[in-house]
Amino acid sequence: MNQPTKNKPEILAPAGDEEKLFFAYRYGADAAYIGGRDFSLRANAANFDLPQMERGIRLAHELGKKIYVAVNIFATNRDIQALPAYLTRLGELEPDGLIVSDPGVFLLAKQYADNLPLHISTQANNTNWQTAKFWAANGAKRLVLARDITLDEAAEIAARGFLETEIFVHGAMCVAYSGRCLLSAYLTGRRANLGDCAQPCRWRYALMEEKRPGIFLPVEEDSRGSYVFNAKDLCLLPLLPQLAAAGHASWKIEGRNKSAYYAANIVRIYRRAVDAYFASEETYRLNPLWLAEIEAVSHRQYTSGFALHAPQADAYRYEEGDSVRTYDFVAVACDWRDGLLQIEVRNHLAVGDRLQIILPEKCQNMDLEVCKMYDCNQMSISRAPHPKELVWVECQTPPPATLPLLVRRKRFS
Repeated sequence: MNQPTKNKPEILAPAGDEEKLFFAYRYGADAAYIGGRDFSLRANAANFDLPQMERGIRLAHELGKKIYVAVNIFATNRDIQALPAYLTRLGELEPDGLIVSDPGVFLLAKQYADNLPLHISTQANNTNWQTAKFWAANGAKRLVLARDITLDEAAEIAARGFLETEIFVHGAMCVAYSGRCLLSAYLTGRRANLGDCAQPCRWRYALMEEKRPGIFLPVEEDSRGSYVFNAKDLCLLPLLPQLAAAGHASWKIEGRNKSAYYAANIVRIYRRAVDAYFASEETYRLNPLWLAEIEAVSHRQYTSGFALHAPQADAYRYEEGDSVRTYDFVAVACDWRDGLLQIEVRNHLAVGDRLQIILPEKCQNMDLEVCKMYDCNQMSISRAPHPKELVWVECQTPPPATLPLLVRRKRFS
């Protein structure tokens, strides 16, 4: 085996639409992955039509960033008929790679977009170095490792050196092996392997005894029931030195269906941590502020997944299926003039709200209390309830970072 090199990894962010893509880069991502309206395993994300994709690819390259397009469905015969034209167009747009999982799609991509590097999706169950050898022999550039292997197993695959490796470091976990779930298709008709998962693993379940149909017996941790398939979210930030030692080319954050705030804040923290580690391994310490910020986005509590060993009972959250979050994403700060900050509303605002403007270059935020607020006609208002509404709030000091910036508000239980 080759010895892994400690090159700084690419931080790879999810982007479900153009805004999420912009803020992923704004808050420190080296690369982002997106999906088209078709052939992408996130049917419920806004996703990109071809003109939006063209703009996104242009933005990435103007910023000196990379962008990958997911074409990672398990294709049906109907899909196979439509894919050549789509892949030809992607070849013309020239993203930095295509993410595929289906061998048939892989062959079509080599034929119709032969100028693009091919990354093998985690959906292809990439759990061993022989798999890496196979895909390398067939012309792939990168292997996106399964989340069902340990860090040691992942490190061995990387050390064999057949192709680049990409490892998931943060985001939602699926109870099914490498995300290959049939529950959604069986229970709702929505096929997870075509990107339309209804997330039945987050539902509440009960037992029904064979000879007593219609009588439901709770599988319970408490009176609300039990969420027996509800995996906690992955967070490998505390294991950063072990990850860095393995030499993976890319560290991937899950979440194309998540908000711009989610992607930006998670990217921001991994950016800070990676930069600190590679600046000085000897003095690197896990900053408690990073962990606090990781907790500030919507999540289902955290686990290290398979990273150290097979998940135990504490890798699941049995009490409820909802996410936990301490802040709401409420606005985008767009402009500052003469003591007034212009913000575009995303979640209702009111005078008296205490906000935080999220700063990209550091693990700090700028506090702002909404004391006075004005509409676009400079009329004083007390509430701004409408999404995308533009308002001005008093802010005597300009934010210490280039606008636009994301704005959040602490939740109160």
